[in-house]
Amino acid sequence: MAPPAFTQTALFPCNPNTDRGVSTKLHISKDNKLVYANGKTVIIRDLKNASVAKAYSGHTRNVTVARFSPTGYYCASADITGTVRVWDTVGEDNILKGEYPAISGRINDLAWDGESKRIIAVGDGREAFGKAFMFDTGSSTGEIAGHTKVVNAVSIRHQRPFRAATASDDYTIVFHTGVPFKFEKTIKTHTRFVQDVKFSGTGDHFASVGSDSKIFLYDGKTGETIGEFGGAAHKGSIMAANWSPDSKTLVTSSMDGTVKLWDVERKETVQTWTVGTGVQNQQVGNAWGADGDIVSLSMSGIVNVFDQRKGEAPARFLVGPQKAITSTTLTSSGTFLAGTADGRILSYETASGDANLVSGSGHTSLVTSLGSAGDSVLSVGFDDTVARGQRRREKHDRRQQLSCRLSPSLWRSRVRGRQFVSEIGTIEAFRSNQRVAELSVGYQPNGIATTGKVVAVGGDDLKVHLYSWDGTALKESGTLDTRGTVMSLAFSPDEKLLVAGDSSGKITLFDVVEKKAVESRWAHHTSRITALAWTSAGTHIASGSLDTHVFVWSVAAPARNVAIRHAGPGGVNGVAWLEADAGAGKAKLASAGADGCVRVWEVKLP
Repeated sequence: MAPPAFTQTALFPCNPNTDRGVSTKLHISKDNKLVYANGKTVIIRDLKNASVAKAYSGHTRNVTVARFSPTGYYCASADITGTVRVWDTVGEDNILKGEYPAISGRINDLAWDGESKRIIAVGDGREAFGKAFMFDTGSSTGEIAGHTKVVNAVSIRHQRPFRAATASDDYTIVFHTGVPFKFEKTIKTHTRFVQDVKFSGTGDHFASVGSDSKIFLYDGKTGETIGEFGGAAHKGSIMAANWSPDSKTLVTSSMDGTVKLWDVERKETVQTWTVGTGVQNQQVGNAWGADGDIVSLSMSGIVNVFDQRKGEAPARFLVGPQKAITSTTLTSSGTFLAGTADGRILSYETASGDANLVSGSGHTSLVTSLGSAGDSVLSVGFDDTVARGQRRREKHDRRQQLSCRLSPSLWRSRVRGRQFVSEIGTIEAFRSNQRVAELSVGYQPNGIATTGKVVAVGGDDLKVHLYSWDGTALKESGTLDTRGTVMSLAFSPDEKLLVAGDSSGKITLFDVVEKKAVESRWAHHTSRITALAWTSAGTHIASGSLDTHVFVWSVAAPARNVAIRHAGPGGVNGVAWLEADAGAGKAKLASAGADGCVRVWEVKLP
């Protein structure tokens, strides 16, 4: 059997979704893997190596929580419709073990028993707020009852006799005995929403935290209240709690921007980390790994990793997009840049997988396009601004902004002291952060690309319009006929060829000098072409599409291609060549899209 034409060598994951005032559930497996949800995707990432990650895309609706079984062989994930999917974590196929309708509404949390056989899922159902069932058959293992409002959290004692505790917006905790699980009693210690509840690893105790900024400790077997934690209390709602591996310490995360460690025996604070102030630094979730890693999630989506031996702030950060990646580019130094649907710009070091947020004002809404050359980085957003910055050694940009007169639709440019932006009925030219030219056109411009002297613009009139640029004005020099509305354009490195992708998924290669099509058979995509990229030698082209596929095309042998199908769930919005060696016949390609993940592929060039 011939070796595959491509392999995925790395995945740089998105970060968890967050909602203001809602606890986000995180979990760390016994082998130090962090699992969480973003959109319809479940992410499993190594806490030590940023490039070692896995994305599970089996859900059809947004996922709310995911947790490993105690054995580590399975993961249970739940979504906003009340569906729980149990799937294999061993191997690449993630084989589905079972799919079960737990409740008729959003699931907020779920928990495994100590034998990895039973699951309790809780949330906001219409008929019931929770369900207990067997993971392999879905058959009932008791009744979760006693609450009058949405249930926020659940935890199961891992030792026999089994016990379960649920926490709710009705200010109460319900203690269940099992199995089968049944109502035992209601615990009324909190005076506001109860956000989280957790049994210790030994099963001797469980703890609860809530919006009243209070922490309570209970007996794990009887449910009797032992007492309230004192010391330096949080000043905001406590959204999450987790136990240390030895069950002697508790970690809590609060909307006051702090993370605290508590000595369980003394019920007092032993350490406080301050992440920051403001909404973006509110702490909404946490987890404690078996090897001592403590993570806490900020409202901004940044995962803060703490070391008990270090200071009063996080030891390191795990950064990634929270929303879809909508545009990408590659800097001359090999740094991969990605713009997102919420206006952020991130830089990736492709060798290590480390990601950083680009500093500066950025954009307030979707980033439509990115461009770079040398140290310059430029971006266009739906907030009607063009932003220009300088890459600095510490991996940040110093950004300046200027407003467009009309909403920019798309922009592509090799940065040579000038930028060109396609807008609604208009093409604008900028130099040194100043608008230097404007051209009104009788069609709707979409995709745009430039060599510096020639500007190509795709229109809704099924043409590519070519303009010459003399430094002061744009002058139309010809048109190229296409089969659809051109959405993406890219010039070859030698500036002699132009590749165009249209709204129907067809790709056409043009000779710019002769102004004619030289290849029009590339029609394997089934939806809009969103991204095109040339190798540095100009021998191959990569295309990305809303159909979720990536194709690699050969200019010398147009009938040959490599199809990377289902490269990005939800659609591919960006592609970039990291390395390409036509002589050796191999290359590395990065793709990114709607799921917020960046995937790196090793491709055998056709």
